[in-house]
Amino acid sequence: MCSSRYLPVVMIFLAIVSTAANLLLLFPGLTYTYLVENHVTPEATWCTGIWASGFVVLVAVRGFASNNAKNGCCHFRADMLCRIIYSCVAVLVAGLCFQFNCTGLTKGPQCLHNGTEGLQWERPLKIKNLNDPSYLYMPERWASACEEPRNVVVWNIVLFSTIMAVNVLQALFCVVQVLSAIHGLVFGPGKKKVVHA
Repeated sequence: MCSSRYLPVVMIFLAIVSTAANLLLLFPGLTYTYLVENHVTPEATWCTGIWASGFVVLVAVRGFASNNAKNGCCHFRADMLCRIIYSCVAVLVAGLCFQFNCTGLTKGPQCLHNGTEGLQWERPLKIKNLNDPSYLYMPERWASACEEPRNVVVWNIVLFSTIMAVNVLQALFCVVQVLSAIHGLVFGPGKKKVVHA
């Protein structure tokens, strides 16, 4: 199964990207003061890009990297069954991470906002009525929505979107791995073709 050769490397790269994006979400403006003062978007502090899309998916990759050359049909099928289980866990975790980060993206960042009662820390771009359009479709509001941290709206949009894109790719690769493992489970290891010169 040629897909298994490069899949662990790709999945590790995606986990690193997700972890880095979530770490950056914790430090808007590349400063630690907002995190210390608890002025960071709650979905960023849940760190799903680190523990879910990062660590748990890396654990699942262990099943992808197992040896296909095990002796015997039973060993091969047991390996394929393990791959299915690991891949299904990774798909579930990637989906969970996507949902958390989608919530963070749609609610907007927590920031110092000049509201009706003066400057206060809140989520000014959060949709209050179901009929209201999302701030994501109104880029003209992004610059004026928050006083601090600077450019936090774009910061959150880019980083949450990055984690969500990683989640989609992780889930897609894992579904391909599940289908490949089901094929191996049903049809066995198959015969290797001998090519004569």
